[in-house]
Amino acid sequence: MSVVTGADRHSVAVLPADALIFDFDGVLLESEYAGNAQIARYLTAIGHPHTPEEAMTHYMGLAGADFVAAIERRIGRPLPHDFHAARAEEDARVLAEGLDPVAGAIAFVRALPADLPRAIASSSSSAWIETHLDHLGLRADFGSMVFSGREHVARGKPAPDVYLHAARALGVRIDRCTIIEDSPVGATGAVASGASVIGLCAGRHCPPGHAETLRAIGVDAVAGDFASVARLIGIG
Repeated sequence: MSVVTGADRHSVAVLPADALIFDFDGVLLESEYAGNAQIARYLTAIGHPHTPEEAMTHYMGLAGADFVAAIERRIGRPLPHDFHAARAEEDARVLAEGLDPVAGAIAFVRALPADLPRAIASSSSSAWIETHLDHLGLRADFGSMVFSGREHVARGKPAPDVYLHAARALGVRIDRCTIIEDSPVGATGAVASGASVIGLCAGRHCPPGHAETLRAIGVDAVAGDFASVARLIGIG
């Protein structure tokens, strides 16, 4: 296990990186905190007090029916019918306005060697990913290599399917890919895929102890920033 933070300049083992596969929310886009803050506000308003940190702990990385089921298990009741409308309204707002990138993400992607295959494998919809890539100015850096666990595979995260799908599309064996993930759900699927996995703790949604959570899942290394990711894959 390698651990690299912005303050740690010690030598680390270089992970295989014939291709990079990025999660999106919380890795490239600062959407995890914003989205979970909205969930926390909604649940608190209907009588189930949540902080953004609690929402991130219990729901981060889930999508679709798994996401709804996790909330309903925790609050012990079906969600009101207007929950989905409230989420859709918030999504429409941030799609129109954009969100901040995770610190260092844009510079990291733009500095990658032009011939290094890369893809996005996310739980979000293709429309969400591609719209925000436009806002970030990174759409051309990924081209058609944008994959959604909702749309391109039968099983979303924490199953490994979307990562395996991305590796096949890139034409690179999964064991020669490195995946960059931030959430426990995503890291679980990434580890199961057979790729090397970097647990990224650079987003504002990552609480104290998040690195230890990712280590316990079995990631190969934990990075506190993108400069550390670059060193881990031998390009920094």
